[in-house]
Amino acid sequence: MGILPGWRSRVEIGFDPIMGALNTSLNLRQVNQNVISSNIANADTPGYKAKVVEFEAALRDILGSDRQVSPNETHEGHRVKRPTDPVEPEIYDDPNGVESLDGNTVDRSAEMVKMAQNQLLYDASAEILKRKLGMLKYAIAEGGGNR
Repeated sequence: MGILPGWRSRVEIGFDPIMGALNTSLNLRQVNQNVISSNIANADTPGYKAKVVEFEAALRDILGSDRQVSPNETHEGHRVKRPTDPVEPEIYDDPNGVESLDGNTVDRSAEMVKMAQNQLLYDASAEILKRKLGMLKYAIAEGGGNR
């Protein structure tokens, strides 16, 4: 499903941070799809707790949309988050899961809805990335100016 290998993508690809953000979004959506698939596969497993991916927070964090003042690297112990750092979304047990008699918290129909929504958003990001690459290709091939 991912455009570039591995789900740990980097936001900035070349000179265009939007393409990097789209790639990161695709890779996070792939992680989310895998977690949802795992939930559905374990819907009949006694004691299984449904998992969720903190997708939006991971993407917001890597894109720096919270616009907080970032710390300076004045000491070797300071860790400054950079846009090129790998994205690692948090995966945790769904706190809204209703436990069945066997201890399972997977709602199969809700997971199927999540899967369809995630797939639509993945497809939209892939289409935007495809068009962005098409514009770049056109600029390189056709937009070279006078020849």
